[in-house]
Amino acid sequence: MDINDLMKQAQQMQGKMAEMQEQAANSEVIGESGAGMVKVVMTGRHDVRKVTLDPSLMQEDKEFLEDLLAAAVNDAVRKVEAESKDVMSKMAGGLNLPAGFKMPF
Repeated sequence: MDINDLMKQAQQMQGKMAEMQEQAANSEVIGESGAGMVKVVMTGRHDVRKVTLDPSLMQEDKEFLEDLLAAAVNDAVRKVEAESKDVMSKMAGGLNLPAGFKMPF
């Protein structure tokens, strides 16, 4: 592989990255905790769009609710990261990059 091929692949990667970033803005994951009693809808850019609490939780103490909410947000973040990593792997796999090549993002 010569430098010209590598530059072409870098340009292809830039275009695909722009597409992926647009998809991330529109994709959503659902993080959960408390066996689904707390749900957080989060975009690929880590924006929380919605929080849903089971009505039975309204009788719990504040600290318990805070813990469940934090756990649901953390679950959503892990799902966004896993989805992002999966998309990046698929994208990089089609570019035939040299072994050990590290992407700058």
